[in-house]
Amino acid sequence: MLLTYVAIAVALFFAMNIGASGTAASMGAPYGSGAIKNKRLALLLVAISAFLGAVIGGGEVVNTIGKGIIPTDILTVNVVVIILTGATFTLFLSNLMGIPLSTSEVTVGSIVGVGAAYHAVYTSKLIVIISFWVIIPILSFLITLILGRLINYAENRWTHLKGHGKWAKWLSILLIIGGCFEAFSAGMNNVANSIGPLVGAEILTASTGIMIGAIFTAIGALTLGSKVLETNGKKITKLSLLQGSAVSFTGGGLVVIASLFGLPIPLTQVTTCGILGVGTAKDGLKVLQKDVIKRIAMVWVISPLASLVVSYSLINLFAVFNLYNLLVIFSTLIATIGSIYLLKLVRKEKRNLNNDKA
Repeated sequence: MLLTYVAIAVALFFAMNIGASGTAASMGAPYGSGAIKNKRLALLLVAISAFLGAVIGGGEVVNTIGKGIIPTDILTVNVVVIILTGATFTLFLSNLMGIPLSTSEVTVGSIVGVGAAYHAVYTSKLIVIISFWVIIPILSFLITLILGRLINYAENRWTHLKGHGKWAKWLSILLIIGGCFEAFSAGMNNVANSIGPLVGAEILTASTGIMIGAIFTAIGALTLGSKVLETNGKKITKLSLLQGSAVSFTGGGLVVIASLFGLPIPLTQVTTCGILGVGTAKDGLKVLQKDVIKRIAMVWVISPLASLVVSYSLINLFAVFNLYNLLVIFSTLIATIGSIYLLKLVRKEKRNLNNDKA
């Protein structure tokens, strides 16, 4: 019984981090463009919209997370705690760094780590999910790139569309609606990541889990979302009101469609690729060279692998103890850290050598 409460507590903490990472990023465009200048108001709108999205349309993704990746007969309370711990640990670290991380990627990675330990993963379903992790962000980039060029043309020809005079109010309202729609899609898709394993293990019913998860996701957006909102809104590229609307409605629409088919989608990737799309239309490919983009891209690649390794290690340590697997994991970790350290030393030596020659 104690482990059951631990599982629920970890899931709710995870839901709060989902609110910070996934849903707070959805209001980045309105905040970055100045449609909403008050950060607290932006986070409040995110919280309300995400809550409604989860309650109204979160059921299909819950079924996928809870039952569609690994068999439910291995989802004991112990295993659920391990899945949620692996995902939550990775996501919490990213929130501390202010990186908009994909909650879907860390959750699926953690579930796959458990499935790999038990040699039980629905690979066909997993391949479909991973394929759409690539396809939908690319679609978001391409759509917003096209829209961005159309918007650039329109704003240059009709300058009032840049938000001057009486148009500023209406364009700001349009963008805020778009941000709320995107937050709605985030709740619809991402809340399942926290409570899906609980539903799969029959610790909570789907309706109860969605309601509780929605509440704590909203709380997380309000209390933990500030850094991620700042990253997405101000540190990637400055958006006009129309450009921000293109990002929000494109991202929200793609994620809602994916949610209807039960696909857990990295909303943060979709949103950020949308911002990059309009940024590229405005500033060219130089926007892709910014350090923050490189840092986000690295975390996107590392995050599902990190949560997979954490959950796989915990399973081998606490559920199906396997000393040889733990030895391999530990050796790989040491080798990786050592390789990175050696690479830094080599680069430092080359810099010193070049300085001496100069």
